[in-house]
Amino acid sequence: MALSESADTRLGRFVRAEAGAADRSGIYALPIAEESFAARVLLARAAERSLDVQYYIWRGDTTGTLLLEELWNAAERGVRVRLLLDDNGIAGLDATIAALDGHRNIEVRLFNPFPNRRWKPFGYLTDFRRLNRRMHNKSFTADSVATIVGGRNIGDEYFDFGQGMTFADLDVLAFGHVARDVNDAFDRYWNADAVRPAETVIRKAPSNAAPAMLARFVAVRESAAAIAYVGALRATRLIEALLAHDLQLDWTRARLVCDPPGKAQGSVPDADLVFASIREALGSPERAIDLVSPYFVPGTKGTAALAGYAKRGIALRVLTNSLAATNHAAVHAGYARRRRALLRARAELYELKPGGKGPGRAAGSGGSIGSSSATLHAKTFVVDRARVFVGSLNFDPRSIRLNTEMGLVIESPKLAEAIANELDRITQHEAYKVALVPGHRELEWVELTAPGERRYGAEPKTSFGRRIGVRLLALLPIEWLL
Repeated sequence: MALSESADTRLGRFVRAEAGAADRSGIYALPIAEESFAARVLLARAAERSLDVQYYIWRGDTTGTLLLEELWNAAERGVRVRLLLDDNGIAGLDATIAALDGHRNIEVRLFNPFPNRRWKPFGYLTDFRRLNRRMHNKSFTADSVATIVGGRNIGDEYFDFGQGMTFADLDVLAFGHVARDVNDAFDRYWNADAVRPAETVIRKAPSNAAPAMLARFVAVRESAAAIAYVGALRATRLIEALLAHDLQLDWTRARLVCDPPGKAQGSVPDADLVFASIREALGSPERAIDLVSPYFVPGTKGTAALAGYAKRGIALRVLTNSLAATNHAAVHAGYARRRRALLRARAELYELKPGGKGPGRAAGSGGSIGSSSATLHAKTFVVDRARVFVGSLNFDPRSIRLNTEMGLVIESPKLAEAIANELDRITQHEAYKVALVPGHRELEWVELTAPGERRYGAEPKTSFGRRIGVRLLALLPIEWLL
């Protein structure tokens, strides 16, 4: 279970001095990929008693390895490290996990593990119902009083490292009350029926496993690319603010919403699912809803609910990936089926362009949802420019029904306004507006350029074959899987 006595740590003393009220949480948005990476490093280095870390994907690439080294170093200082990983997202890491798990202060557990370690996908053939349900949660908690929650997994593409595909995402750094709630949720997952100790799943590490892993840590850390990346971190706004003792937190009410781990067995009633909790926590919209979801598949019921808001005069704005920007064409097929119904209800639909280059900075410490040339990956809702959800949940059937999810609902007009303003900028400059051609059923995509509007009669920057493929996928009865 979580170590609850943390008031005497540096982080605990900071929270006690700054919070002002026991039910308040200090919130700092992390829209910039490098800042989000730096925040995890800083929490790992600041931890004195415990690190509780939970992720869907953890890559064995440069940033993934650098963060594993931070966990190891914390354990070497005597910090207790609990690492909970979904077994679907740790390809090639079995040997490293075994070596980590051999440390006296580190324990690794796996969610819904695959019995066949070498040929994991074959597990779906014999145990699809179980293995199709994954733990999509993401949290990084130090000393039970400081946590990072949001949409980012651990890997180069999430932290804007290298030249490959990157994801535009959003996390929040939270101190105080809600961090303790995150740790309580971590405990429920750590001890859930779907979770197994790594040592019972992965072959025991050989005697030379730890030295080999440490040698890899050194090689990665001393690589030219890692040195340049870590050097750039020192110039981020977060580091500058910490050095100047000027980290501007928004101390406000924040609520954790989290699926029970029993969702992995399909044994949780709808009223207890995270989506119902989000709807309750966000309340009834009165003026506006801004919805950002990279994988947006509202389905029949979701489309009707969103259309209902728009028809009642509530401004509904949705940002998702364009077909040219998405990394999941099948998911785009599920979304494409619903565009006309939403547009007829007067919803505004925007699709992020491929290769959009947003600076990812909003005024003050507020958030944004784009940090570089990237595919959209942030998951956030803003209601009435007053309340915000930031977390792991996509607006799609997989997140709502199959995978476990979590996030924070934050009462912060400051953060809500910053995200909404950033959306204003992105929808103007980095997204196509989808519209119905007047008097017709056809769709068009409108792009604002310096000379004026440019209109497309088909999904921009996509091939005929890709568009046909999406249309064929839309005919298949797979929406519940998306």
